[in-house]
Amino acid sequence: MRILLLSHSFNSLTQRLHVELRERGHEVSVELDIHADVTRESVALCRPDLVIAPFLKRAIPEDVWRSVRCLIVHPGPPGDRGPAALDWAILDGATEWGVTVLQADGEFDAGPVWAFRTFPMRRAAKSSIYRNEVTQCAVEAVLEALDAIEAGRPTPQPMRANDARIRVRGPCRQSDRAIDWQHDTTEAVLRKINSADGMPGLVDSLFFQDVRLFDVHEAQDISGIPGTIVAQCDGALARATVDGAVWIGHVRQLAPKSLKRSAAKVFAGQAACLPRRPDCGYAPIQYREHGEVGELQFSFYNGAMSTDDCEALRDAYRAALARPTKVLLLTGGFDYWSNGIHLAEIEAADSAADESWRNINAIDDLARAIIETTDRLVISVIRGNAGAGGVFLSLAADEVWAGDQIVLNPHYKDMGNLFGSEYWTYLLPRRAGAGNATRITQCRLPMGVAEAQRLGIVDRVLARNELARESLVKLAAAAGADHGFAARLADKKRRRAADEAEKPLQAYRDEELRRMRLNFYGFDPSYHVARYNFIHKVPKSRTPLTIANHRARRTTERPRPMAVPS
Repeated sequence: MRILLLSHSFNSLTQRLHVELRERGHEVSVELDIHADVTRESVALCRPDLVIAPFLKRAIPEDVWRSVRCLIVHPGPPGDRGPAALDWAILDGATEWGVTVLQADGEFDAGPVWAFRTFPMRRAAKSSIYRNEVTQCAVEAVLEALDAIEAGRPTPQPMRANDARIRVRGPCRQSDRAIDWQHDTTEAVLRKINSADGMPGLVDSLFFQDVRLFDVHEAQDISGIPGTIVAQCDGALARATVDGAVWIGHVRQLAPKSLKRSAAKVFAGQAACLPRRPDCGYAPIQYREHGEVGELQFSFYNGAMSTDDCEALRDAYRAALARPTKVLLLTGGFDYWSNGIHLAEIEAADSAADESWRNINAIDDLARAIIETTDRLVISVIRGNAGAGGVFLSLAADEVWAGDQIVLNPHYKDMGNLFGSEYWTYLLPRRAGAGNATRITQCRLPMGVAEAQRLGIVDRVLARNELARESLVKLAAAAGADHGFAARLADKKRRRAADEAEKPLQAYRDEELRRMRLNFYGFDPSYHVARYNFIHKVPKSRTPLTIANHRARRTTERPRPMAVPS
């Protein structure tokens, strides 16, 4: 089928659908929902058999949904209606939630239901549930709906007005989730902040300054006068509740152009006076040992790795190498593996160019430490999405294992033609071949794990249940116990020496950083403009041609009027 994805942004769900539909042979194009007239034009240009709207903030124009079948992905079970479905589900403490694929008609979220899925809720941020459970259920439901449409199944009947499942709720406002620090329990505080993470954030105050709160976690063995800030750890601040405390990892001040940053950095002066409480429920970097298998786990908010994060992870990696293990797992979080350098911290710096330079060198130092490890097997375990430098950082390991539901974005160019580093000019051609390396970095498209495995970027694809720690350790232990393990390490050492003799790693780094210096300090401001627009969420004025195939064809095809579906 020819499918047009109509979405407010090219977000994680839209990217996943883009990957899954293309993998199944459908012709897929994307249009960002910028204006109703732009939507009409895109439909005329694309001439789709079907429009799928994974993420919209307004209704599809009536003349569009009357002329071509449009499916809406709603993050709620059948009968749920309203713009803040997942917010309310978290705030209300729902134990089960769902995703519905319905056909657009004259009433918002009320059309015929083609498919739906349900899932058990977990205590987590809205963004995490959306990126994981909602996205997976949406993909399954969309594929079921497509199968039904291709099989010629008639359009289902919409719910009757008296259906008991129908529940209409309006926006979830700040007043609906305001925290009462003198009375709210830890559980209530977690629900309230999680319901607003990552947009719009929960409005509150810290040190008598109004902020939006993000990235909350339960603090262990910490208490104090309710509402007071009682500790700090790894960039987070602990705030006491009536029955414990919560860690607040990130905040954004309410002043215009403020950035989402670690709470302890925003309030650096006040945090300096607080006691440090490590191992109390907030630890972005953790090391565990399971016999001859070491596991270095890291989970940075939104996958962004600041200079400090890179240096801390490099130090933790070096410490892990001092342990007597045969296999070392580099296990990222379930939301993200890594998205590379930290654009918000760069934007906040006195000199964005200087901080960009520091950050890229810090992540290069980490990548080099991994590449030069020859005394054990190093495995990158990608459990969450990865983008830009994060993808190439994973390739520094000997093997890459990836969950079957993740999306990779192995390119930098959308960030103002950024060239990129992390030794990608050494690592990517070695795995995918020179020709594929050029295509991968130039095409700027999201990639699923099936394609990544075909290209040699991913070595092993793991089902969701195989990503649990016990399963990963068992697989890693089996790799270390293989009868050919010693020979494999010897071959790894020989190959590294041969590669170094042919062209030193420093030469790759120098060449990459020469291009990066131009991005950071050169006359072309594209990188700085793109970073600013990304960080401040400046709306796009057009859909990039890399994903809008129907617009790329515009010079060779004349649009035809929208056809009415049978």
